[in-house]
Amino acid sequence: MDSNRLLAPPAPIHTTSQSQSQPQQADSPSIGLEDLTPSSSTADHSPYSLQVPCSPTAKSLGGDTLRSRADSFNSTADTSRSRANSFNSKAETARSRGNSDLTTLRSRFEGDELTTEEALRPDKTNAKDFEIDVDNCPFAFSPGQLNKTLNPKSLAAYRALGGIYGLERGLQTDLVAGLSVDETTIPDRISFEEATSSPRTQKPLDARPIIAQDVIVSDREVKGQFHDRKRIYKDNRLPARKSISIWRLFWNAYNDRVLIILTIAAVISLALGIYESVGQTPEKGEGQSVDWVEGLAIMVAIVIVVLVTGLNDYRREKQFSALNAKKEDRQVKAIRSGKSIMISVFDVMVGDILHLESGDSIPADGILVGGHGLRCDESSATGESDAMKKTGGPEVWQRMVEGTATSKLDPFIISGSKVLEGVGTYLVTSVGVNSSFGKIMMGIQTENEETPLQVKLGRMANWIGYLGTSAAGLLFFVLLFRFLGGLPNNTDTPAKRGSTFLDILIVAITIIVVAVPEGLPVAVTLALSFATKRMYKENNLVRHLRACETMGNATTICSDKTGTLTQNKMTVVAGLLGTEINFGRDMEMSNEDKTILPLAAAFGKLSQNVRSLLLQSVAINSTAFEGEEDGRATYIGSKTETALLTMAKEFLGMGPIAEERAGVEVVQLFPFDSDRKCMGVVVRLASGSYRLLVKGAAEIMLQHATKELANISEEPLEPVELSESASMRVAANIEDFATQSLRTIALLYKDFPQWPPAGAETLEEDKSMASFEDVFRDMVFLGVVGIQDPLRDGVAYSVKRCQDAGIVVRMVTGDNLTTASAIARQCGIKTEKGLVMEGPKFRQLSDEEMDEILPNLQVLARSSPDDKRILVARLKHLGETVAVTGDGTNDGPALKMADVGFSMGIAGTEVAKEASAIILMDDNFSSIVKAVMWGRSVNDAVSKFLQFQITVNITAVILAFVSAVSSPEMHSVLSAVQLLWVNLIMDTFAALALATDAPTEKILDRKPAPKRAPLITTNMWKMIIGQAIYQLIVTFILYFAGYNILGYDNRCLPRNLTNACPDLVGPDLVTCLAQARADCTDTMHTELNTMVFNAFVWMQIFNEFNNRRLDNKLNIFEGVLRNYFFIGINCIMVGGQIMIIFVGGKAFQIKRIDGTQWAVCILCALPCLLWAVGLRCVPDMYAAKVFSLAAKIWLSLARPLLKVLAVIFRPVGKVFRKISHIVFGPVKRSSKRLASTMRKNNATDDEVSGKGKAAAHDEEARAGSSEMKGSAPPKTPPPQQQQSMSAGFGMQPPPITLTTAN
Repeated sequence: MDSNRLLAPPAPIHTTSQSQSQPQQADSPSIGLEDLTPSSSTADHSPYSLQVPCSPTAKSLGGDTLRSRADSFNSTADTSRSRANSFNSKAETARSRGNSDLTTLRSRFEGDELTTEEALRPDKTNAKDFEIDVDNCPFAFSPGQLNKTLNPKSLAAYRALGGIYGLERGLQTDLVAGLSVDETTIPDRISFEEATSSPRTQKPLDARPIIAQDVIVSDREVKGQFHDRKRIYKDNRLPARKSISIWRLFWNAYNDRVLIILTIAAVISLALGIYESVGQTPEKGEGQSVDWVEGLAIMVAIVIVVLVTGLNDYRREKQFSALNAKKEDRQVKAIRSGKSIMISVFDVMVGDILHLESGDSIPADGILVGGHGLRCDESSATGESDAMKKTGGPEVWQRMVEGTATSKLDPFIISGSKVLEGVGTYLVTSVGVNSSFGKIMMGIQTENEETPLQVKLGRMANWIGYLGTSAAGLLFFVLLFRFLGGLPNNTDTPAKRGSTFLDILIVAITIIVVAVPEGLPVAVTLALSFATKRMYKENNLVRHLRACETMGNATTICSDKTGTLTQNKMTVVAGLLGTEINFGRDMEMSNEDKTILPLAAAFGKLSQNVRSLLLQSVAINSTAFEGEEDGRATYIGSKTETALLTMAKEFLGMGPIAEERAGVEVVQLFPFDSDRKCMGVVVRLASGSYRLLVKGAAEIMLQHATKELANISEEPLEPVELSESASMRVAANIEDFATQSLRTIALLYKDFPQWPPAGAETLEEDKSMASFEDVFRDMVFLGVVGIQDPLRDGVAYSVKRCQDAGIVVRMVTGDNLTTASAIARQCGIKTEKGLVMEGPKFRQLSDEEMDEILPNLQVLARSSPDDKRILVARLKHLGETVAVTGDGTNDGPALKMADVGFSMGIAGTEVAKEASAIILMDDNFSSIVKAVMWGRSVNDAVSKFLQFQITVNITAVILAFVSAVSSPEMHSVLSAVQLLWVNLIMDTFAALALATDAPTEKILDRKPAPKRAPLITTNMWKMIIGQAIYQLIVTFILYFAGYNILGYDNRCLPRNLTNACPDLVGPDLVTCLAQARADCTDTMHTELNTMVFNAFVWMQIFNEFNNRRLDNKLNIFEGVLRNYFFIGINCIMVGGQIMIIFVGGKAFQIKRIDGTQWAVCILCALPCLLWAVGLRCVPDMYAAKVFSLAAKIWLSLARPLLKVLAVIFRPVGKVFRKISHIVFGPVKRSSKRLASTMRKNNATDDEVSGKGKAAAHDEEARAGSSEMKGSAPPKTPPPQQQQSMSAGFGMQPPPITLTTAN
């Protein structure tokens, strides 16, 4: 929701009591007024203007000076001061023992009795932080001494460091101008004693690091900038979480039970093969045995699989590490060289002066310099759930000097906490690993979260793996029984028989490797990593991976207006001064009778007093300030306020904001509140009276106005009653502006003789502050302005695309109903039957009434953050998948509650960003549409890969099973090495190829998938089963009938083998021909098996193209040339397959085939493309009926069968688990020891890590279950992942849900 967010305090604030100030007593503390405040003479005619709206030493350019209670020590005006803030009071004051020998009552704080040495004594765990090279350090304090003010908070340490002024000198900074942008090394040295014991004098203006206002500093590059500060205190970065090394990833990829078993079998096979080749003499007529090749080839294949998987994981880790680094970076507002500029949070230095505003996430530890109404939520850092009120460091020091300091005073700003309300500036004392939050984060290692889709696919992978394991187990036992039954008649050597048994075991294990689809969760991760990287380029910074996939199924988007649908480039284009003078800037007004003046002419009619009053209403009652963005001078703050400031600069003669505010005494500030839609400020006038200035939503302001100025062209300000006709005229103008999509802001004021006003309700925590609601009445109307914020280019088209995609777009805005409706119509959100409602009315509805109107609700105007939260909750209750945008601190609950929360990267507060799942870096609605497209692309990529992999699984397992059972030699047509190649294709290459298709606009032409939609739709089942049937038919025909079809039987007839036995006759010829025929038959079978393998792989390659589409449309090549990953991966697969056929030889148990055989393989595989066309022509409705019937039959047969298998194999499973524990227990233990050793070797700083963990334990003990930034809730792995594969026989098959694809 758009709001006038607080960016900086408008001016130093001074609160007074009703007692009169008195001259200073002779026995007052030795510190003098001239030591604390610069004389007014330093402020006359300076060419410089400090951008320090919160400075404790705000300079005056003339007239009566106003300073905050903590910062005011003298005034030309007759002011009254509280005991705590005045050295000039005759009232008895409590003083420190060192400054007074009077008997006084004295407030105490914890640690008051500690000496400097005791207050700054190092702890055992961080003694190293207190070590400092005095000769090589330009600063007075070590990082450890600065940290003593926190953990726990210590006023004693603050006093020992010399207070805010001691820190200023010791850190060689400036509380007003901040650090110099030209600072590199610091030649001057300052000792601890010099910093803490010197007189409390302020620097003269010419000694401050100030540069002229017309000099741009934000784009200035200084070589070696802040070298000494970085060397001593480091920068504001935490050491990157040590990523898993590539060797560890290789080990993780290999540390799979099935691969380990396969390795053991391959080693035994290799050993037996070598024994047969070396240790045994071949029989007559046989060559040297080369059975060892298969064992070696399997080991090489395992190495390749592990390498490819590990490299794939390494690439993914790198991508997510880069994404996490981008997530942590943000811009903060700092004062450097006297100018407010935006800098990266990583560039914050010790000694910097930073701005604080409501909604900020504090980037570093420090001490509050000054501010107003600052309250922080420190629950994430200290566990304190209450909002902590902050007191400025100067005031705390003054109270210490007077002896009135108590433990309730809190000037400490803790990193990681949130600013709930108020504004201020603070001095940074600790950054990075030395800060409180940095120490906590050093002891916490956050892992990438597992998304819901990954969990669902992990479960499905387990289920498929169980079925594949069952098939492999059944194959193993069938072949084992055949092997055992044939042993009595087996004349082979023991080595050969052992080799035969190993072949059976290896084929069964390899089927498990193929059947377990470990690539399914990997495909999600690949798709997410690819999508998040591309989304970042399209201005979507994904903070939580689950949001990426969820956004693809969003059914409704609740969008803000300002900055999201509009450009957030606001300009005052029309208005009404008083109730008579209308002005406009090329605007068409609906009433042709009224006179509309140009802006310059309209403001020229105002008297000087009215001009000054309007200038105060705009410049003083504002939280925007002058600064730099993108290397140019500009106003920084709410765009509404910057538009008003621009108007004041152009037509009211406003100078630098700091100068305008320096001459005004602000007594109380009322920050913008999204509920009351306004903000205000109280200033003290030279006459001693007080003036309340308020600006806010025009129609609401008009309700509180009862007076107007009699004549705005005359000097005296004479309020008169606001007549009904004048009120109606103003209301008509407001309505007129709103119909033109203008934001309307009204300006009011009221004078009071004293503050707080007599009889007014005051704040409980500060009786010198009045309650806004009690004084906001009977206001004087000054005028109203209409601010134009044009629509973003293409937003109407983006809204239309969302609506075509089945997504309902709703506008939720704080603007009035008329303005909101007008803009909603321009965007295409508001339709004729659409409902528009205001927030106050909406929140009064019952749940049933809300549910009734929500389907037609399109615009919610004058809404508060709580209205947005209620709207999101009710939409989710109705089953909607809700995306919502937000920018304010109070939007946090709604952003958290939504399925996908979008925060604004430009206008959003840090609290809103942390509550969101995706950050819109350009605040543009069109970027939300991009997120929808990429979300759908992720879901589609997973579905494509799932469809491809299940097809390969079914075909490969059935083909291997049937061919092995039917073969007299009990050999599968697909050898172990060939199956590993197929596994590499479908688990890694296909995942890369199918997960990298970029979305097109056509992806928005379908409706979103329901929340409970099945992973496999009817259309997918149709393609899976159809393609599996085709592939099995072709391969079975080749395998069983190819020998005859291709004429291989004729090639091995004796008449065709005479050339093999020249010069032989009689029995020798017969023996030679028999051997030649046997060799020919083996060769032909090997060629045929090679053709089956080749055709099978080519069918998978062609079927990969089929799987690029999930609908029934026929163009499977659409966009393929734009996906270089897909082209490259397919080139690798094609090249690898050709190379295997030509040079694979014994390793792959194949024989090189000729051109005719290649043609046969390609012609057998290519028709799967045409077969897919035929399948897509079958209506999904008919396919669903067939599959439903088949599913019922399957379930009726599967349940009893699984129960029987459970009874049979449960004991086997127990035995297998015991064996696994015995066999793999040492492997697991060694793996853990290796992992522990690698972690220790990879640790970058053992001592820092130890301190971080100790700090983490300490903070966690206090914080309890407080939510840590960046930490993810612990996740419990699904039960299926915790069970052994062998225990899978007792499970129930998951229900199969069939839906018709759109």
